[in-house]
Amino acid sequence: MTFKIGCIVEGDGEVKAVPVLIRRIAWDLYPEITIIVETPIRAPRYQVVKDGELESRIELAAQKIGGQGAIFIILDSEGDCPAHLGPALLQRALQTRKDIPIAVVIAKNEFEGWFLAAAESLRGKRGLKDSITSPNNPEGIRDAKRWLSQRMENNRKYRETLDQPALAALFDIEQARQADSFDKCYREIVHLLEELQKANNPSIV
Repeated sequence: MTFKIGCIVEGDGEVKAVPVLIRRIAWDLYPEITIIVETPIRAPRYQVVKDGELESRIELAAQKIGGQGAIFIILDSEGDCPAHLGPALLQRALQTRKDIPIAVVIAKNEFEGWFLAAAESLRGKRGLKDSITSPNNPEGIRDAKRWLSQRMENNRKYRETLDQPALAALFDIEQARQADSFDKCYREIVHLLEELQKANNPSIV
């Protein structure tokens, strides 16, 4: 079986990192299916929250997957409450395309906070020090990119477009699920995969 997923993301790093994450979860749980993640549509958060902007990008994502598949939307909370922003955007998304499974995930503060939650699994990777440990409240740190840069060897700095997709391929997913918003992300991706399987095989309950 082959399924397509269209994505709407916020940053350049997520354009490459989100497909990596989706494929990792799919390969782990459903190795028998093939997931094609179309090149994500990049949309600045300040635009997406405006009336009509999210809707137009959902239609574009639907075109990318030929109207068959699923759509995954991920944004940073940037101080907003994910529990409020996520459902509000999901409601708008479902009003736009009721015929396609859609998930909305809001990373508390930023995507990189999930790497902090699984910091021990990234020791010695991408220039990170062998001694790094996860902070007590990884999602409470407002500048996770800076946190990562401060823990790199030889004055190396975190580079979003290169390091984010690379770390997305390396971090321990189960460890990262201690972060509430990543656990939500994981569960939403799994749910989309299940919905796609049901659509392909109605006998699946």
